[in-house]
Amino acid sequence: MTETSANDVLFLLIGAILVLAMHAGFAFLELGTVRKKNQVNALVKILTDFAISALAYFFVGYGVAYGVHFFSDVSHISQANGYELVKFFFLLTFAAAIPAIVSGGIAERARLHPQSAATFLLVGLVYPFFEGIVWNGHFGIQDWLAANFGAPFHDFAGSVVVHAVGGWIALAAVLLLGARRGRYTKEGRVSAHPPSSIPFLALGAWILIVGWFGFNVMSAQKVGGISGLVAVNSLMAMVGGTLTAMWAGRDDPGFIHNGPLAGLVAVCAGSDVMHPLGALLTGGVAGAMFVYLFTLTQNRWKIDDVLGVWPLHGLCGAWGGIAAGLFGQHWLGGAGGVSLVSQLIGTAAGVGIGFGGGYLVYGVLKKVVGIRLSDEEEFNGADLSIHNITATPERESNW
Repeated sequence: MTETSANDVLFLLIGAILVLAMHAGFAFLELGTVRKKNQVNALVKILTDFAISALAYFFVGYGVAYGVHFFSDVSHISQANGYELVKFFFLLTFAAAIPAIVSGGIAERARLHPQSAATFLLVGLVYPFFEGIVWNGHFGIQDWLAANFGAPFHDFAGSVVVHAVGGWIALAAVLLLGARRGRYTKEGRVSAHPPSSIPFLALGAWILIVGWFGFNVMSAQKVGGISGLVAVNSLMAMVGGTLTAMWAGRDDPGFIHNGPLAGLVAVCAGSDVMHPLGALLTGGVAGAMFVYLFTLTQNRWKIDDVLGVWPLHGLCGAWGGIAAGLFGQHWLGGAGGVSLVSQLIGTAAGVGIGFGGGYLVYGVLKKVVGIRLSDEEEFNGADLSIHNITATPERESNW
């Protein structure tokens, strides 16, 4: 066992732990955004979806993406200090982000166990199908893009592979579920459901921000590939997204705390090839995009995406894929080795596979078992209807 392999294992393990911690960020961001009667459900979904994702990815998804399984003896799978095992752990935390993203869109009216079934299918089949194309060269698509347009599709840390795919899956789920009871009236009015806890929403955003530096920097997967450029580009995109969301959102705290996330989503793809000024612009555009598109989605198009995960992950992720093809160019200060045409094709493929796969999974579940709470269950809230307890019970049990 070489010192290099041990260092690589530690490097990737720290990354896996940081991205695992991001799931707490997803949980608290959702908890703070939904109404009080759905806070427990937000916490439960993120944890149970992660557990189901682990099984789906271990037994099915990792093999679909990389052709690797762990059914041989321990001496074989733990070679090189168990690097392959820890690589699986790291990539699992990415895969589990798919249901964590979807969870925020379908909050307050989705049934728990049909969502668990959707998680298994998405993490086992839909997500790794596209992951394998981009990150493992399946079907020769990357080679074809490189031969025809000068470079393969570049997505260093998953703007498209993780975020855009997750966001477009969420859009399909939200459209099939329909809006929450009373959200939109027949007269065309919109009923506001303000966040239940700005402090919890902010806590979730901060946990995500900190974990994101593991998400992006550790995507190098080897100590030798580590780059301070990725870290500073992530920082600049986060800053840009925060400030433009503050400006576009007129100081609204919900927008201000989602702005840095929009910037970080967008910079994932090109964080290793952009100049920091390009990353600042990429994040700035994403922060403003989120504010405007969230407002359009909710008020004009009447799509009840509770946390705005389609604008945040689906659209800002797609912008990130395209931005890598722009700001990665030499003439804009980038490192080169990217093709705008390849970025457009790869991004479009991620959008199509995400939306199509999501619509198929949730469409079949809707027909077979149903995916929505009853009107009474939704009125009472998912906490009482599913879990038989609220986040802040007001009395002791009397027995």
